[in-house]
Amino acid sequence: MALDCTYRLRIPHRAGQLAIVAGRIAEHGGLIGDIATISVARHEALREITVEVRDKTHADELAAGLGALEDVTVSWYHDRAFLAHDGGKIKVVGERTIRSNQDVRDVYTPGVARVSQAIADFPELAARFTSIGRSVAIVTNGTRVLGLGDIGPVAAMPVMEGKSLFYSQLVGISAVPILVDTKDVDEFVETVVRIAPGFGGIHLEDISAPACFEIERRLIEALPQPVMHDDVHGTAVVTFSAAIAACRHVDKRLDEAVVGQIGLGAAGFGIATLIHDAGVHRVLATDPNPQAQAQAAARGMEIHDLETVMRESDVIVATSGKPGLITPEMVRPGQVVLALTNPAPEIEPAAAYAAGAAFAADGTSVNNVLGYPGIFHGALLAGASAINLEMKRAAAWALAGLTVESELVPDVLDPAVHDAVAQAVRQAAIDSGVAHEELPLEALETGF
Repeated sequence: MALDCTYRLRIPHRAGQLAIVAGRIAEHGGLIGDIATISVARHEALREITVEVRDKTHADELAAGLGALEDVTVSWYHDRAFLAHDGGKIKVVGERTIRSNQDVRDVYTPGVARVSQAIADFPELAARFTSIGRSVAIVTNGTRVLGLGDIGPVAAMPVMEGKSLFYSQLVGISAVPILVDTKDVDEFVETVVRIAPGFGGIHLEDISAPACFEIERRLIEALPQPVMHDDVHGTAVVTFSAAIAACRHVDKRLDEAVVGQIGLGAAGFGIATLIHDAGVHRVLATDPNPQAQAQAAARGMEIHDLETVMRESDVIVATSGKPGLITPEMVRPGQVVLALTNPAPEIEPAAAYAAGAAFAADGTSVNNVLGYPGIFHGALLAGASAINLEMKRAAAWALAGLTVESELVPDVLDPAVHDAVAQAVRQAAIDSGVAHEELPLEALETGF
């Protein structure tokens, strides 16, 4: 697995020296990223250079090569991922600043009692007068984390913190990681039900199939707030949007195409289901797991072998977890191929193009960060009791509408993109009847 490594170097401050360092990095097969100047003295510069390397052994070899240059010293070098995680990535901070005794009276006793009594009288007020209305619990048991598998809830925490960062930065939602140390479905559901009152939404993450489907179904039935397993539905929304954009690139209507889904794990099943339910009449699927096949067939999908899916589909979506599964000989000229397994796809886009694909992409651009922040924000804005098909379709079409002609998806770090998704989801929630009704007049008069 490739990694980004930052090297802090003491380099002679003279013409051409940085070029010599860059040349040594190239000789060792490193790919230069960021270069930061820490300080410059009369005879020496201190710089931090980030280099993409293959693995730790490669990083060590490059460090030795750089240290062998005349008058160059390697002060230290570290994997940037560990630098970014040092001390954790999130913290809880107060929304209000307390500067005076009056502030104490307002936010705590005696003022807080009046707000608590108002919420006791009108529970709907909690979304407005507490953090509940802008908070999400990100809940995992760590049984299927990225491509790492069952590594447990504590090892999943860096991923959950990353999700929290995106919520905060992109849509202003406080997202709290909740680690549930059990693989038992009953225990997991009971735990989430008990902590759910403190959150406006429940974001399920990195839970293995098929347990994830049962957990989500039972929590949706049990809770009054929206529940969504992001690996299933967030990924599906972004992939659906990417498929719309890809078809637009080749002047093809997605709803008139035959779509092939390779791999029916949590993400694959979610993608195929959303595409089918959103109006694509013929969805072909393949997976070696008989249970996954039966689950897909029950939702109206056709189950075939890999060769048939590749031969008959206009659009291929692959989430098999098996790099290199699709050979160039399987690609039909004119197909759209989205090979989404990370870090190595089922087929490299260049190879798919060379085999005749009209459009091809891998999972580096199709990222569920484009989906879940706006989806949950829109649900919270609407006070929605669920995240339904109409809301997911609205999110996908909003993303597709923001995608420029030369791209597959819009800019993942543009807050305006996530706001557009949130507004589309909010309206869909209202139109489909899952938004909460207006607060009663008596509740609105609370606090004058």
